[in-house]
Amino acid sequence: MLKRIAVEHLCPEMFVHEFCGSWMEHPFLRTRFLLTQPSDLERLRATTVRQVWIDTSKGADLPVEIVAAKEVASPADEADQQPAPQIKPISTSKELHQAREIIGQARETLKTMLQDIRLGHSPDLPASVQLVDEMTLSIKRNPHALISLVRLKTADNYSYMHSIAVGALMIGLARRMGQDDDSVRQAGLVGLLHDVGKTRVPLAVLNKPGPLDQQEWAIMKAHSQWGFEILQPLGLDEAITEACLHHHEKVDGSGYPDGLKQGEISLLARMASICDVYDAITSDRPYKEGWQPAIALQRMAQWAPQQFDKSIFEQFVQTVGIYPLGSLVRLQSEHLAVVIDVSESRLLTPQVKRFYCLREQRRITPEIVDLATPIARNSITGREDPADWPFKNLEDLWHGFTTAHP
Repeated sequence: MLKRIAVEHLCPEMFVHEFCGSWMEHPFLRTRFLLTQPSDLERLRATTVRQVWIDTSKGADLPVEIVAAKEVASPADEADQQPAPQIKPISTSKELHQAREIIGQARETLKTMLQDIRLGHSPDLPASVQLVDEMTLSIKRNPHALISLVRLKTADNYSYMHSIAVGALMIGLARRMGQDDDSVRQAGLVGLLHDVGKTRVPLAVLNKPGPLDQQEWAIMKAHSQWGFEILQPLGLDEAITEACLHHHEKVDGSGYPDGLKQGEISLLARMASICDVYDAITSDRPYKEGWQPAIALQRMAQWAPQQFDKSIFEQFVQTVGIYPLGSLVRLQSEHLAVVIDVSESRLLTPQVKRFYCLREQRRITPEIVDLATPIARNSITGREDPADWPFKNLEDLWHGFTTAHP
């Protein structure tokens, strides 16, 4: 039986079924669990959450005297539910600045966490949850700013920036797929934690500036199992640890560590596979330059039948955009432009900044063109690979910062 009670009436051995209010107000990785630790009770009472649902069929009930004093409503009574605060959407240009601050904080959090794990300490899960919450708020305000900005990284900070990027992509993808808030949080945690096993990979192998030999590749492939071993004792939801274990599986069964096929791979793992590959191939590494987003999506579409879940990949393309922020495109007007803003309703007609005249073969004063407006009388005729052009710092044209990396 479900009962709604005040937090001050909670006791050990009660089963928490649901928190009343915003999911972002509590520090727990799960929304349903048995209260066994006094420290968890203290943490909950220290939050702004004032009421919870308990399930008396799975845990202790209220004392008789409290039940007699007040009958508790049914969870079906929506009038008693406290609505989550509304997040006001803001423009990409404004959110880019907030996203930049979030990434700066996240970079330090992940750097410290991975260093601690390498020294034998457990991951800082509360810090991870807080980071996922901050990233989720950013993506709610604007679905493209953070996801695009985390793509900018250097070879030196790849190991932890990759985890941040995959976390952001997982959050964006989960929201695109219509998942509930708890599932979105789980997706974000999978992204942040999916590569913790690489802390057991020798640095000489992890940072090798070239192809790995057979023995080194066997060591590298073990990271997913090592990650599972690190995360499994921490009490995380099984869906999170399982997804971290299987994020390198492929739908045709050619992945690792267990050679699982489509139906055998969990939803979270299939999502993580796509987000992990996208960030990896769009990032600069010591041995190769990253592909531009639009080029990466083209290549991934070719790999999809063997590697990815088709329906999830289609949702992923919607998440990052057919022409993601920063894409170099050719316009009908014979100009080159960089995509600076996109929206769900105009995936094929983003806002761009044209900066190069193809007819005259020269750069021009950058000009913003909204391809969705009739007055623009322009359209994208194709993608361009920046490697084919002598342009430097194209990123500055779309994110507006003076430095190349956040």
